Amino acid sequence: MVSIVWRSIPTVLTVEELLDKAFSKAKKAGDAVVDKDRVYRTRKQMTRMVGSAGDSLSATLLEWVRRWPSLDKMSEFDVAMVEAAVGCDDYRQSLGACQWAAEKCLEISQQNAKKLRRMVNLPPMHEARREAYGRISSIMGRIETNLDFLREARDTLRALPMIDSMEPCLVVAGAPNVGKSALIASMSSGKPEIAAYPFTTRQLHVGHFEHRRMKYQLVDTPGLLDRPMEERNPIEMQAIAALEHVGDLCLFLMDPSETGGASLEEQTNLLNEVAELLPQTPLIVIDGKGDLLEGIDPDEWKEVCSMEHALIENPEGPIPEIRNPETGHMVISSTAPAGIERLRFEIIERIGEMRETNPLVLPENWHVRDDSV
Repeated sequence: MVSIVWRSIPTVLTVEELLDKAFSKAKKAGDAVVDKDRVYRTRKQMTRMVGSAGDSLSATLLEWVRRWPSLDKMSEFDVAMVEAAVGCDDYRQSLGACQWAAEKCLEISQQNAKKLRRMVNLPPMHEARREAYGRISSIMGRIETNLDFLREARDTLRALPMIDSMEPCLVVAGAPNVGKSALIASMSSGKPEIAAYPFTTRQLHVGHFEHRRMKYQLVDTPGLLDRPMEERNPIEMQAIAALEHVGDLCLFLMDPSETGGASLEEQTNLLNEVAELLPQTPLIVIDGKGDLLEGIDPDEWKEVCSMEHALIENPEGPIPEIRNPETGHMVISSTAPAGIERLRFEIIERIGEMRETNPLVLPENWHVRDDSV
């Protein structure tokens, strides 16, 4: 399924704004009626006014229903995000209320037209129009709370990150302050997208890099994995469940220097918990802050940093690698930088193995550039 573009969902007006817009159009429709016979002219005016008001409201509401993403057509990840952010039940109910109101407004205008066809006196015609306006206003008043919900939900949903389920997605996990955000920033092609995260008071970092026209997405998990499972609230649990649906690969970043505040024992416990949480997701464990590790040979580290810098001018050059002799994990440093290109290479290799395809057939959702334009 294609990922939802949350920023494209339309603005939701208030009931007062909708009614003002509809009745303004209705007045213009009535003023446009021309007929020498006063009775016929008034009947047409009243019919068109109510019809125009009903059509305007119905069209606007149905357009919102059409343009707001349907839960039934979302990926599991997007459904989980909606549930965590605003609640799926309220989301579905509010869009259903808009659908119901749109149908009722059309029904009222059609009933009014039938009633007016039998009238021959002017006062009842005006009374019928006022009655129809009142019924329409009453219908809109009944969905006011639903519109208020959608208006607030739009602000929340527009801040959600856009993650394409068709592209590889890497979940970056680890204890707080181990350098997850710095890793994403150093690996990203450009400045990482910083999106407001509805599950915690922190932010979700989403970055990406491209290789052979395929985008590799990196998603940080701030505030989700920094305390025992039993201490997490339902919203945080929902956020973790959402990440389970999109993670092709999990990068777990360790801080052997313990400068981030978490002990190696705490980080190891967290690593085991993540492995249990994502049993079907391949895991790569990395030791970060390599420039602070005492077990690394200084000369070897200096050489790795030099080779990493050389790759900027010559991307085809040798890719350096350094391992922690105590853990055997790949060592990186986002500030040096060092080990970043080796990690990128490892990611591409692992994803490639997981997504083996016929070399003569383009993968699904492959980006095709049209050079003829």
